[in-house]
Amino acid sequence: MLRGCNLGGSSKVPANLYRNAAVSGASPGGAAASAAPTALDASAAPGAPADWTGNSGGGSRGASFSGLPFSPEEADERFAELAGWGFTFNRLVLCWEALEHEGPGIYDEAYLADLRKLLLCAEKRGVSVFIDPHQDVWGRAAGGDGAPSWTLEKLGIDISRLEAAGAILPRDVTGISEPARRPVMTWPAGYNRYAAATMFTLFFAGGVFAPQTEIDGEGVQDWLQNRYIEAFAHARRRLKNCKAIAGWGVMNEPHPGFIGYRDLSGLENNMVASGPMPSPFAAMAAASGHSVEIPVYATGIFGVKRKGSRILNPGGTGIFTGGFSCPWKAAGIWTDDGGRPRLLRPDYFARYRGAFASDFLAPFAGRFTARLGAADEKTFFFVEGVPAGIGTGGAPGNTARAGARPLIHAFHWYDGPTLFIKQFRSWFNYNVKSGKIVTGKKAVKRLYREQIASRLSKDMPNMVGEFGLPFDLFGGRAFQNGDYRIHEEALSLYYDAIDEYLLGSCVWCYSADNTFALGDSWNNEDFSIVTTGRGDGPPRPRAAAGWLRPYPAATAGTPLCFSWNRKTKSLYFRFRPDVSVTAPTVLVIPAGLWDNKPFVEVSPAGPRAEYLPGERRLVVYHNGFDGDVEVSAREEGITKKP
Repeated sequence: MLRGCNLGGSSKVPANLYRNAAVSGASPGGAAASAAPTALDASAAPGAPADWTGNSGGGSRGASFSGLPFSPEEADERFAELAGWGFTFNRLVLCWEALEHEGPGIYDEAYLADLRKLLLCAEKRGVSVFIDPHQDVWGRAAGGDGAPSWTLEKLGIDISRLEAAGAILPRDVTGISEPARRPVMTWPAGYNRYAAATMFTLFFAGGVFAPQTEIDGEGVQDWLQNRYIEAFAHARRRLKNCKAIAGWGVMNEPHPGFIGYRDLSGLENNMVASGPMPSPFAAMAAASGHSVEIPVYATGIFGVKRKGSRILNPGGTGIFTGGFSCPWKAAGIWTDDGGRPRLLRPDYFARYRGAFASDFLAPFAGRFTARLGAADEKTFFFVEGVPAGIGTGGAPGNTARAGARPLIHAFHWYDGPTLFIKQFRSWFNYNVKSGKIVTGKKAVKRLYREQIASRLSKDMPNMVGEFGLPFDLFGGRAFQNGDYRIHEEALSLYYDAIDEYLLGSCVWCYSADNTFALGDSWNNEDFSIVTTGRGDGPPRPRAAAGWLRPYPAATAGTPLCFSWNRKTKSLYFRFRPDVSVTAPTVLVIPAGLWDNKPFVEVSPAGPRAEYLPGERRLVVYHNGFDGDVEVSAREEGITKKP
């Protein structure tokens, strides 16, 4: 089993845009107690160009991600801390923009040099990583992170006009312009705005749906995919001798955009329906300068409801410049001949009779893994399906194999209601699939298990690449009183469900510069298991009782069952030894888990266990026993078994 966390949430934003350390004296979960620079404050972005426009709508030129997820000077301390907690296999966030922000083929060698220093520190501390090519909502210019802004500019899009045209979420919705606010998580609604939906569709299927669109004489799909793949291939070359790298991800949470839409006048392929939500046709018309009326939605515990309407792009701002125009208009999907936008082919993106996962995502994954794995057949690659199976035409993760490359399905799992309404109750939840309320702790636990089971791939090994908990639950109440018991309970239940399937996992996330005021520095998220609080010291763990847990790291045979009881600090592990394996079974016991020497029992007689506190290990020797072995361990003085 592999266990670690994601490094880290703030790696989505350029380090020279702003740093959380600049914010001090902010009152948790509310307005700043003193004047605090926001994400749009030029004084908090030394070295940034004068036209820097912040996270949403932000240009890429002049960006620097050096010093993320933490500086090389503090890397040894950070990795030593992670190793002590048993987090020895981590997912390292690396955005395309961080590599190639100045323009196509212009790579940030200083950033890669810093990254190399970090990875050498990780190796020294016995920590491994897999690189995560991260994106959300395409890129910062579209209201998320990932792709450089020039990917849009190459299509004649003026990124400074995106917000006015309604092609991205407005900043007051994402919370970027007012970082002290704590709105519910609304940024995923940006996937349905024109900028992100168009770019994803062109990236994965431009050759099918926009064959007339080219960039620099090359088909748009090939041009975008080639730039993406070559950027990470360049990073691979620069980091190829870093032994801490165990593998590479392909793309974080790929999205189908418009692919598979049955009716372009409706709403599909959405992760969350929150606020004004344009149909693809309305988004296309607005991007070309038309004012359109769109519905406003609200998502609650009982589902999605329409709550009125709003005018999108009231000023009639068009985003295209220099003779460029909407690629979907050029494809004959819609027209505004005569001055009024009309939808001509509402089922255009459903006419291709394939599925996004198998016909578009899998071939791209094949190209990526073939290119990055060309020089090393032993490299592992981590692939993901679309979150919740949106637009896949099948279960997420069951994508076709990318050639003969060794693939791992690193799916994501979050407790949806808790994620979006930022409240948690262990006895109450909502089953999105059935549309029914779930009550009772046992029923909620069963729901978690069912959700994880539904995401498991039958074609490849599985691990949870992302899961986690917003720490600003109930309006950031814990920031005021320091009481993280609710968070501990939630995280413990999540890990219990993951352990039930004996899965490796990486919790989201570890942001060494997290503060109460700005969270993880991106779209008002606050998931970090460490925080600097008010920015007045080093990162400190929070809710550790929820995530500081033992686990069977290496089993000399087949692991069958593992559980951990955080209240009694006791573990139970059952495995079936392979008598041909002479190496011992190793359970990781994180530092600080047990204050006293544990009481260990092994049955039946024959196998034996040895606790090695200096190495933070519980080692079990099966001694050639051919049958199930049970191991129980608890802190001395506590008699209750798990």
